[in-house]
Amino acid sequence: MSEIRDTLFRYLTMLQLIPRSPGRISTPVLLEKLHERGFQIDTRSLQRDLRDKLALHFPLTCDDTQKPYRWYFDRDFHCTLPALDVPSALTLVLAEEYLKGLLPPVVVGQLSPQFRDARQLLDDLAGNGLSLWARRVRAIPNGKALIPAPLEERVWQAVTQALLEQKALDVSYLSRSAEEEKRFTLHPQGLVSRHSVTYLLATVNDYTDIRQFALHRFRAAMISDALWREAPNFELDDYIRRGAFGYRQSPVDVTLIAHVEPQMAWLLAETPLAESQTLTPLAESDWQRLEAIVPDDQQTLWWLMGMGASVEVLSPPHWRDEILETARTIAARDMTFH
Repeated sequence: MSEIRDTLFRYLTMLQLIPRSPGRISTPVLLEKLHERGFQIDTRSLQRDLRDKLALHFPLTCDDTQKPYRWYFDRDFHCTLPALDVPSALTLVLAEEYLKGLLPPVVVGQLSPQFRDARQLLDDLAGNGLSLWARRVRAIPNGKALIPAPLEERVWQAVTQALLEQKALDVSYLSRSAEEEKRFTLHPQGLVSRHSVTYLLATVNDYTDIRQFALHRFRAAMISDALWREAPNFELDDYIRRGAFGYRQSPVDVTLIAHVEPQMAWLLAETPLAESQTLTPLAESDWQRLEAIVPDDQQTLWWLMGMGASVEVLSPPHWRDEILETARTIAARDMTFH
C-alpha cells in the first residue's frame, strides 16, 4: 500500500511540474526536481512513467526535436492540481490585472490557462453571487504605466530555458545605441522585470562583466552549442542593491529632509518611503517635517520631483539644487515659447 501511495504522489507531482505548451521541461530537469522533492527514481523509470503511464491518460507530448527530450501538456489542457479555492481564484484574477500592465502579453500568456481556470471557477458560482467578484477586482499601477514592450514568444521560450537549464544563447540583438543588429553568444545569469521592460542579465562571448539586454530587442534567440559559463561572484540581489537599475548617484545612502503637505504626510504615514522614516508636525503649520534614510538614486529623486509643490526638499543639498535647476529650466522654456 505504501508503494502504491508513493507512486501516486510521484505521478501527481510530475503532473504539477510539467508545463503547458509552449512551455517545456527536459527529462534531466524533471528528474532533478523530483529528487529535490524526495522521490528516488532513475532516468529509465522516469521515462517509463512519462511514456507508458501518464501519456496514455493525459494530453502529454514529447518534443524529441533535440536532446534531452522535453515534455509538455497541450496548451488547452485543463487540470489544476491542487484544485483552486475561491480566495486563490480571486488572487489570480487580481494578479492577472496587475501583470497585464507590467509584462509583455506573451509572458502573461504563459499563465493564461491558470487565469482562465480562476475566472471559470468564479463564473460557475453565479448561484451565490461570488461570480460578481471577477468583475469587481482591478489592479491600478502607482503612477503612469507605459505599455509593456512587445516580445516574441519563441524568444521568451529560449531565454527562460537557457536561464533555468544553465545554457548559453546564440542571439541576434538590436543595439539601441548603434541601431543595428548584432550577433553574439550570451551566458544568462538573471532576469529582471522593471516597469514595462524585461531585461536579461548575461555575460557576452568570452567577457565576464554583466550586461543588460532588453528582451524586446532580441530579433532571434536559440540554445547555443557553446558551454554556459557562470559569472564569477555574481549575486542578483547584490547587483540590484548596488544601483544597477536605480541609476544610483553614490554607493552610500542619504538622509532626506523635506517639508511635506498634509495629504502627502498622510500617504507617507500609511506607506512609508523608507524603513527609517519620521514625520514631525511643524509649528504653526499643517505641514510636516519628513526625515528618511533613502538610496542616493535617481528613482527617489524623480519621485520627489513628481510630487511637485507638495514637497519642499531641504537635504541632501545636491537633490535640492537639481530640483531648483529643473524648475528654472521649465520656467525659462515656458517664457521662451510664450
